[in-house]
Amino acid sequence: MLAPSLPAPWLASCRIGHGLSATALSHLKSQQEDGDPMPRIEFIDVTNRDGEQTARIALSKLQKTVINWLLDDMGVYQSEMGFPLSPHERNYINANVALTRENGEMGPLLKRIQLSGWSRAVAADVQKAQQQTEVEHFNLSISTSEQMLQWKFRGKFSREDIIKMMVDAVAAAKAGGAKTAGVNAEDASRTDVGFLIDFANAGKEAGADRFRYCDTLGHDDPTSIAERIGTIARETQIPIELHCHNDLGLAVANSCAGAVAACEQGVDAFINTTINGVGERAGNADLVSCVLALRYAANWRNCGYDPGTIDLTKAWRIANYVADAFGLPIPINQPGVGSNAFAHESGIHADGALKDRHNYELYDYESLGRGEKIEIPTGRVITTGAHGGASGLEYVYAQMDLGFRDEEHKRETLYLCQLANLHNQAPLSREELWLIYHYPQVCKQLLTVTA
Repeated sequence: MLAPSLPAPWLASCRIGHGLSATALSHLKSQQEDGDPMPRIEFIDVTNRDGEQTARIALSKLQKTVINWLLDDMGVYQSEMGFPLSPHERNYINANVALTRENGEMGPLLKRIQLSGWSRAVAADVQKAQQQTEVEHFNLSISTSEQMLQWKFRGKFSREDIIKMMVDAVAAAKAGGAKTAGVNAEDASRTDVGFLIDFANAGKEAGADRFRYCDTLGHDDPTSIAERIGTIARETQIPIELHCHNDLGLAVANSCAGAVAACEQGVDAFINTTINGVGERAGNADLVSCVLALRYAANWRNCGYDPGTIDLTKAWRIANYVADAFGLPIPINQPGVGSNAFAHESGIHADGALKDRHNYELYDYESLGRGEKIEIPTGRVITTGAHGGASGLEYVYAQMDLGFRDEEHKRETLYLCQLANLHNQAPLSREELWLIYHYPQVCKQLLTVTA
């Protein structure tokens, strides 16, 4: 038996006994009375940027493209897809932008998701990125803490310099046709709140669409980040992103606490996530864990800030694809998608789960796209790749109910599969094979790394 859907009343019933200020409650009640939309929490996934820049792991451009596709299918608001200034990202970025547009009979592959590029908050970098790519959304980053001003920049820049560089970068992005530009305060959690308010307000006045609060070292805790974000949101009224690292194991808790605090002050919040929490050092906030926390945690589940755009039934598929692409197995205790997430052995637990799953399971495995049996062939296996041929290719695609128009179509597909296998250095997945078949011109561009 599936759990009934959870109620999602507006904030008036969300935070009773949980620290909501009278001022915030009054402000949000007036929003409801005026007919203004309630603040919402959306997700900006950074697997293809912060996740992929992690030491010792990498993704091919084809794999990054499939991740953008699966994120779009899942309902994620934006994918920070990479670095538009980097020459080896150029073709990949332009190919993915093309996938958001009409493409013959197939139409756009990426239907809803925004694709953004990360850049230093340096106007010249932004201008060059816009000259060589078609990226339409920018996230512009610069360090703000005294630690980094003194020991990263070696005292070359004052706080006034930092703000001016950021403002100039926003102006350059907008002048170059960017639809949105967010401003990122790197090491925000070790920056005093007064300066962050000045930074965010200056960005807002320059035309920035969001302020990204980066807990770069995982320094915050849920209480500190909620207090700081609440103050910044109240004083700036600019939408706030939460970018939290997991050095203390608090990335998910901090991200959700900060996002709720921003919404309490009447602004939208955007949580930065990665699939399976992969990221620098100890990782980033895991997408699936954050969605589960907002939908099932004792107080957050009733806030009404989750607009329901994330389709969790796609979680199992994307988590396993990313795990295979990175070559990083999903930890068995990973929330929602780990192999032990719904496993029971203890006699008391097994007995209780068999009587009623909700005795020992907070949410249902079906809601994460789990439950289907996976068949693993133990006999003959035919694959296609760098050394594949026409017969094997035909067999592999026949298993996907796909045939070839003619010999030229077959040869072209085989060549792309060979190149893709070399790029991935791994067997091609069904998603990758499908993409090669239906979007060959885009895949040619993806597999051409040089300009």
